[in-house]
Amino acid sequence: MNPATAPGPPGSDGAAGPKHAFTSDERAEYERLRRHAAVRHRRARLAGSSVLLLLTLLLAPLAVVAAWVQDTVSDTDRYVETVAPLASDPAVQKVLINRLTDRVVDNVDVAAVTDSLAEALQDSGAPPRVVEGAESLEVPLRNAVRTTVDRTVSRVITSDAFQQVWEGANRRSHAAVVAMLTGDGTAAEGDTVRLDVGEVVDQVRERLVDAGFDKAAAIPDTDRTITLFQTEELGRAQDTMRLLDVLGMWLPVLTVALAALAVWTAPAHRVMLVITGAGVGVMTAVLLVVLAVARRVYLDSVPPATLPPDAAAAIYDTFVRFLRDSTRTLLVVSVITALVAYLYGPGRAARAVRTTARRGMTAAGRALHRAGVRTGSTGRRLAEHQAWTTGGVFAGGVLALVLWNHPTAGAVVLVIGVVLAVLVGLAILAAAAPRGHEESGP
Repeated sequence: MNPATAPGPPGSDGAAGPKHAFTSDERAEYERLRRHAAVRHRRARLAGSSVLLLLTLLLAPLAVVAAWVQDTVSDTDRYVETVAPLASDPAVQKVLINRLTDRVVDNVDVAAVTDSLAEALQDSGAPPRVVEGAESLEVPLRNAVRTTVDRTVSRVITSDAFQQVWEGANRRSHAAVVAMLTGDGTAAEGDTVRLDVGEVVDQVRERLVDAGFDKAAAIPDTDRTITLFQTEELGRAQDTMRLLDVLGMWLPVLTVALAALAVWTAPAHRVMLVITGAGVGVMTAVLLVVLAVARRVYLDSVPPATLPPDAAAAIYDTFVRFLRDSTRTLLVVSVITALVAYLYGPGRAARAVRTTARRGMTAAGRALHRAGVRTGSTGRRLAEHQAWTTGGVFAGGVLALVLWNHPTAGAVVLVIGVVLAVLVGLAILAAAAPRGHEESGP
C-alpha cells in the first residue's frame, strides 16, 4: 500500500475512494490554521457581543425614562394617579391655603370698617379715648378675619371633596402637562404649568358667605391657579422628551432585544449574562443619581415666591415617583439576574451554595420519606426532569412579572420568593421519591 494514501470513507454507493493522509507537518499546519480560525471567530463574536452590550447599557436608562414619559403623556388616568397624592400633601395644601386666604383677606377692607366705627362713635359723642381705641382695632380685626378665613379655607382644602376637585382639575390640566413635556400646543405658558383650582375658590367663597362674610361674595375670579412647574431648564429638555415620547414604546423592546443578542452572540453565554445584568444594574443606579441631581437643579430653579421649596420638592418627588419605582424595579431585576447566572456557574462560591442547597433539600426529602410521605412516580418524574421543571418555574415567574401591571421592586422580590419556594418544594418532593432498592422491597 502507498503510505501517502489511505482508504477513504465509503461513498453512498458503498465504494471506497483513496484519501490523502496528512504528514506530521501538514497535520500541525492544519491544526494551527484551525485554531487560528477558531480564535478569529471567537474574537469576532466577542467584539460583536461587546458592541451590543455597550448599546444595551447606553439605552437602558433612556428606555426607562422613555417608557415613563410615554406612560405619563399618553394615559390621563396614569397621570392623575401620579399627581393625586399631592392633594393630601401638607406642603401643597399649605400653599393653597395661604394663597386663597390672602386673596380673601385682601378683599375685606378692614380699614374701612374701623374708620366707619370710629366715625360713628365720634358722631355719637363718645370720648376721644374710645374713638382712638376703635381706630387701633384695625390690626387685631385683620388678624381675626385672617384666622377665621384661614380656618374656613383649611376645612375646604383638607376635606375629602377637595381630593375629587383636585383629580378633576388635573384631568383638565393634563393637556398642559403634555405641552410642557413635548413643547407642543399652547396649554403651557412658556415654562410654566398652572393648575386651575377655581372650584375650590368657589367653595371657599360660599362657606365664607354662609359664615357671615358678605364681602367674600366679591372675591374676583382671578388668581384661581397654582403653579405646578416653572423652570428654564425644562425648556432645554423638551426636544429630548419629545424624542423619548416617540421612542417610548419601542426603545424598551429594542433594549431587551440588544441584551438578548449580546448574551447569545458572546462565546460564554453565562458570563455575558452576568456582565449584562451587573452593567444594567450600574446604569440604573446612575439614573437614580441623575434624578437626585435633577431634583436639586429643579428646586434651585424655582423662585421661592412662586412656589415654596417644600411644596416644590413634594411636587417633584410625587411627579417622578413612578419613574423612581420603575428604575428600582429594573435595578432589582438586573441584580437578581446577574446573581442567578453566577450561581449556575463553576465558581467556588457558586458550587458551595448549590451543594449546600442540594444537601439540605435532599435531607428534607429523605426525612419526609422516613416519616411515611410517599411521592411515588411523581417524585421520580420530578427527579428525572429537574431541568425542565426548573426552567418551567422560572418561565412562570418571568411571565408573572410581564403580565404584572407596573411591577414594583417589592413585586419582583415577591415573585422571586414564590419561585424559590416552588423550586425548593419540588426538589424536596423529588428527593422524597423511593429509590430503586426501596421499590423492590416488600
